[in-house]
Amino acid sequence: MAAVLLALTLAAPVLLVASGPVPDTNNGTVPLVLWHGMGDSCCNPLSMGSIKKMIEEEIPGIYVLSLMIGKNVVEDTENGFFLDVNTQVSMVCSQLAQDARLQGGYNAMGFSQGGQFLRAVAQRCPSPPMRTLISVGGQHQGVYGLPRCPGESSHICDMIREALNRGAYSDLVQKHLVQAQYWHDPLNDDLYKQHSLFLADINQERVVNETYRKNLQQLQKFVMVKFLQDTVVDPVDTEWFGFLKAGQAKETETLQESALYREDRLGLAAMDEAHKLVFLSTDGDHLQFSREWFTANLLPFLR
Repeated sequence: MAAVLLALTLAAPVLLVASGPVPDTNNGTVPLVLWHGMGDSCCNPLSMGSIKKMIEEEIPGIYVLSLMIGKNVVEDTENGFFLDVNTQVSMVCSQLAQDARLQGGYNAMGFSQGGQFLRAVAQRCPSPPMRTLISVGGQHQGVYGLPRCPGESSHICDMIREALNRGAYSDLVQKHLVQAQYWHDPLNDDLYKQHSLFLADINQERVVNETYRKNLQQLQKFVMVKFLQDTVVDPVDTEWFGFLKAGQAKETETLQESALYREDRLGLAAMDEAHKLVFLSTDGDHLQFSREWFTANLLPFLR
């Protein structure tokens, strides 16, 4: 799988699809939970299926759980667009808590929007414990734009753009369109903070939930991967927790320059000081990387 991975911006979990060997508890492997992106599914042989197989080949005996949304691949893909994110996170938390193979702890890897959804799992559901979170192109400060979408000619993409343009923060759109729940409009910051059902909550935009802050800091490592030629995520800085400065839509700021960091509402400043934050980049488009890059840069965090 040295060519291209085109998962995308989102991912929601409901049921688990996990084949592969159950790890020997004495072989030193840590289980891995995967969360796919928008327009993808748990088991696509060209994306998540290939990733899962590759990891199992590279780390013999590892238990890899690839999360599925719904009862089949079709539902899995559709729910990535339309199933409420908070519902998805709650269902995944329940599923992980019931999986006996994860009770000693697990690592997590989310692709595109799956990265921010797994961060919500870390903040809301500390048991079983997530050890390392790897976010591959995740939008941790949300997005302000949808320049390209899975299946560019698809009517679904056109419908999403139209809905977001009409009113991303209306109750109807927020409740029924996943992308709207991490839409972050810097020109309407008050609307975003008041009406964002998912992102404004996990980013502590309204109130500081000390439990979120405490739980996130339990991670041993929080790894964020940015794609330097990304044509899907806007702005790309969100993949490293940066974003557009409030009140305008041109100038960006880094995580370290943001109020979120300066006020340490999520504990990210403390994690940074403790060397728990890792910022990686690759010179490719969204979710495009080689097996060689993946093996050299990400697998060391899973061994």
